[in-house]
This record gives sequence, structure tokens and C-alpha cells, in this order.
Amino acid sequence: MLSTTAQQCPYAGEAGGVEAAGTQRAEADQDSPTLSFDRNTPYVDYTGIDTLLDLQRPRTDEPAESAFIITTQIMELLFVLVRERWEAAREALEADDVPGALAWLRRACNAQDVLNDSWALLADMTPTEFNRFRDSFGEASGFQSYGYRELEFLLGNKSAAMIRPHKGMTDVARRLRDLLERPGLYDAALRLLHRRGLSVPADRVERDWTLPYEPSPEVEAAWSAVYADDRPGNDLFLLAEALLDVAERVTRWRHHHLLAVKRTMGAKRGSGGSSGLNWLARHVEQDVFPELWSLRSTI
Repeated sequence: MLSTTAQQCPYAGEAGGVEAAGTQRAEADQDSPTLSFDRNTPYVDYTGIDTLLDLQRPRTDEPAESAFIITTQIMELLFVLVRERWEAAREALEADDVPGALAWLRRACNAQDVLNDSWALLADMTPTEFNRFRDSFGEASGFQSYGYRELEFLLGNKSAAMIRPHKGMTDVARRLRDLLERPGLYDAALRLLHRRGLSVPADRVERDWTLPYEPSPEVEAAWSAVYADDRPGNDLFLLAEALLDVAERVTRWRHHHLLAVKRTMGAKRGSGGSSGLNWLARHVEQDVFPELWSLRSTI
């Protein structure tokens, strides 16, 4: 039988249904994203998307030029992320905080993996496509990237001459000078080994930091002593392997760069005045953190 209310109001069931549906819509609206803004969305303002997308300004009608510019800009952003993480790892090492350094090195490796993978964005560029826009960038060259130069300085590949291209950019030159004159990532690791009582020679603990790092038999011996105890609890062993993870990814980056140039322009002279392919090939052969590689032949 119908209830008294239903008998008195035959539409009561419908009204209740409409009211319930309205409540459900109101609850659903509370879970929906905000769709109305008076100006730029907060996302655009926070991340600077308008500015970012305005920076793609090809100078030719060749579609491959857009890919070249976007990929280069992605790499420059990732250079910043890697540098920040390497610097954090260096400061942790100087503070005897090995767990902190290991965490930052792992994060750096994650960023390096993305950086290396970004070369795939240019993997399908042909020499004819590249030639159709190459003249448009004149003397511009990745050799002039101060973001990449900061990474090289942190790795120990120091050269005061490499600051000269940026002398007209005061803040950049100051930043590079600071990195030139301070211990690099590997220097900080060796200083830590010395404080732990390993036989790192004094000239690797305090030296002219503006000079490039040179391999040392004594340093190799110190790392060999670390590898003699490969238990999981040996934080210096974990540090050595983490540094090698970084070094291996740097070598991969250089190799990807070499192959990209070889594929798109062969042995032509580089736009920045270098010998191009030959210069890159020599760079690939230069080991990062050299004793961590050489000791593997003697262990």
C-alpha cells in the first residue's frame, strides 16, 4: 500500500528523486576542478607556461628546426636540475653526510637519465633537414652553453679559458668563476676519504682548484682499499659506486652527442669553430672520476 504521504502527494516520489539528484550533482561539483578564472590560470602563472612557449622562435620554415630548439631548451633545463643535485651532493660530502650525498647522487642520476633520453628527440633528423636551418643559427654552438660548462667544472674539468665566452654576462661569469675556484664533486669525495683515514695524498686534499683534475696512483690505491670491503654497510663503497653511476651517465651523454653530430653533419666543422666530430670523439674518451675506472683493471 501507498503511504499516507504518497496518497496525499502522488509526485512525492519524483520530488524526492529530483532532490536526491540535485544533492548528488552538488556533491559531484565539489569534487570537480575549478573551471572559471578572471585571468591566467594559476598553473600558467606558477610555471610561466606563456613565457616558456614563447621561447620557441624558429628562424626558418623547416619543421626540424622547432624540434632542435625545443630539445636544446629541455636539455638546458635539465642541466640546471643536475647541477643543483651535484652541488647538494658535494656539500653533503663536505659535511661528512654520506647518506645525504648518496640520496642526492641518486636523484641526479634520475635527471641524467632523462637528459640522456632527450637525444632521442633528434634521432630521426636527417642531414638534409639539418642543412635547411643550420645557417640560421650562425656561430651558435652547444660549446657555448654555460649550463653545461657548470657541470664540467663540477666534474673536475676545469679551465679558466672556458669562462671567456661569457665575460659579457656578468652573473654567469661570476657563477663559473665560483665553481672554478671551489672543490668539485670528486674533490669533495677525496677529501672525505682523507678524513676517514685513507691514503689520499695531501695535494688532492688542498690544491689549486682552478686546475683540471689529474689521475693519481695513490688515489686509485685509496679507492682500491674501499673496494676491498664491499659489504652493504660500507658507506664509502656505496659512495664509490654512486659516483661511478654518475660518471657512466656523463659518458653516455657525450657518446649520444657524438652520434647525433655524426648522423646529422658528419665531420663538417662545428658552428662554434671547433673540429666538431673529432673534438667530441676526444671528449668521449676522457674518463670522469678516472681512478674509479682504472682500479677495475687491478682488483
